This record gives sequence, structure tokens and C-alpha cells, in this order.
Amino acid sequence: MPVRPLPPNPSLDHLRYQAKDLRKAHSAHQREAAQRIREFHPRFHAAADAEIFSAPLSLADAQLTIAREHSFPSWTRLKAQVEKPSSSDQLKLPRHEQIEDPLFRCAVDLLDAGDVTGLKAHLNQHPHLVRQRVVFEGVNYFRNPTLLEFVAENPIRRGALPPNIVAVAKTILDAGADRSALNETLGLICSGRVPRECRVQLPLIAFLCDQGADPNSAMQSALGHGEFEAAQALLLHGAKLDLSAAAALGRTEDFNRLLSDASSDDRHRALALASQFGHIEIVKALLDAGEDPNRYNPVGTHSHSTPLHQAALAGHEDLVHLLVERGARLDMKDILWQGTPADWAAHAGNSELEAYLRAHQFANPQP
Repeated sequence: MPVRPLPPNPSLDHLRYQAKDLRKAHSAHQREAAQRIREFHPRFHAAADAEIFSAPLSLADAQLTIAREHSFPSWTRLKAQVEKPSSSDQLKLPRHEQIEDPLFRCAVDLLDAGDVTGLKAHLNQHPHLVRQRVVFEGVNYFRNPTLLEFVAENPIRRGALPPNIVAVAKTILDAGADRSALNETLGLICSGRVPRECRVQLPLIAFLCDQGADPNSAMQSALGHGEFEAAQALLLHGAKLDLSAAAALGRTEDFNRLLSDASSDDRHRALALASQFGHIEIVKALLDAGEDPNRYNPVGTHSHSTPLHQAALAGHEDLVHLLVERGARLDMKDILWQGTPADWAAHAGNSELEAYLRAHQFANPQP
């Protein structure tokens, strides 16, 4: 789920009210509250709605959820940012411009320029840089990256990558980079459009997998962002074809083979991905198997929305009709913008779908 950016002049009182409202929503067993707590409170990671509702939620718990929802590690850090917002403009800069360490910033600039010779000399002189991490707050991801992770250009900083970026990555690894960053880097590459547009996504995937990155670690990132060439490359490098991958790729025969032995989490993720990409027969099979169309999508698959939101946004008309016929709620609102599926259809310019959804919502109001 994308994090909520702080407004230009945030109010600590307003944030405190948000925490109190979250506790009330938790007490009322609202699905939206469970989804937010599950994603942003570390104690409830992967917990089912019933587990979340049965556990007490203190004010401190609610405040921690609100802080992490705004991409701060604690309420204390969020409070400090609000009370002393001297760095608020800094958070809007591209990541490389936020780096305060001049040596690390120089390394990133050399990386972006594709200057292998200069980067090698710089890292020889300052070998600690390849294991150093920088900290970014107020962002959805890329919060604590190493130098290697900057080769993905994800999040977008300059909008381009040098054609010799594989050689740049090799230079960083040869200089002693922490190989624990391989999987994170692979995931960023597989979910970013800039590597694909610059035609370096597949070479980077091949290089990182050859260096020991786990192709399975990046599969869900690739699928959730519709980077299907990257997903196919991961399969070629040994990633497992599980139910959610088969659902996202529309591989119906493989999906049918895997369905009976799939876990509940895999079926939940498969429904989200198949709905997003319009694979109606797979969605139908999942609904027949008992999947609930009114659960929010799992983390990593647009978890602020439901399958119907995604189908309406993408304009999958037959799939929208199927979900509605099978009980998908028309009044459920997404967590970030509080829009119904009809609102999402309107946002995408799918006027016929919007009219269909609004007509059915009006004709069949839901409690």
C-alpha cells in the first residue's frame, strides 16, 4: 500500500485524532482498519482480520500504525518531523539529492553517469561506501538502501540509466558490496519501468541472478507491477511458478494444476492479480473455490483496494460483471482515496463501467 504523505502543514492534533479514529474503527471491526493495521503494525503482520479484531489495540499501537502509514518508524519520529519541519522540503527532492554524506553522494553521481573508472577509484579510496546504508524517511520504500540498490533507478530519480549499468553493478560488487542487498536490488529492477525502458532490465536480472540473487524473491514485485518480461526472465533463472504467478500470467492450465494444493495466502494473492490483469476464467475458478471478493488485496498487490477496484480501473468489463454477480460489494471504498469501484472506473475514463456500477449500487444498496 502506498504510504500517506504528510500535508504541507501537518497538525499533530489531527494525527492524534487519526489514531483515535483507527481505534474506533478497530473496535467496530471495520475491514479497512484491519487492513491498515496488518500492513503497518509489525506485530500484526500477516494476521487475519479475526486475529486483529480479537487483540486489544492501545493508543500507542494506533499511533505506531499511523506513523508507519506515513513512513516514519515510530510515533516519536513522526512527532519530531511535525514539530520541527525544517527538512520537509528536503523530503520532496530526488533521493540522491537528499543524501547528506558527500562521499556517498559522489558514488551515486558516478553510478548515474556510468563512470566505471571513476567509481572504481572512488570505492578503492573509500571502501566502506559499498556496505554503507543511507536513511530516507517519509517514503513508501527504498528507505535504507545500499549503493547497489541505486542501480535500479527505482524510485525514479533521473529517469534514465546508463547503458553500461551492468558493469557499474559489477564494479560495486567487486568492491565488496554486502550481498544481502542482491535480492532487494533484484526486486527493484523487476518492478521498475526505467530499467525496462532503457533495455537493461533483462541483462541486470541475468547478472544479479548469476551473482546469487534469489529469483523467487522478486517474482511478486514483478507481477504486482505488470512487469511480465521480468517475471518470465525470473522463471528462466529458476523462480518457482506458483499459483499467484500462474494467475497473473494467465497460464490457466498451470493454474488449474496448482489450485488444489495452494495455500490460502496464494489463493488470495491469485485473486488480486487475476482481477487486475483480466483473467476471468481464473477469477471464476477462485470464486468457485470459495475466495471472498470483498477482502482487500494482500500486501504487494495494491492492498489499498479490492479485486473489483482493480478490474474497474483496468476496464475489464466481463470480469467486473462477474465479480458483481458473485457478491462483490459496490460500496467498499479504497483506503487511500476513499473511492468506490465506480469512482475508480470514472477516474480511468471507463464511463460505461462507471454507469453500470452506479446503477447496480443504487438498485441494490448494501448494509
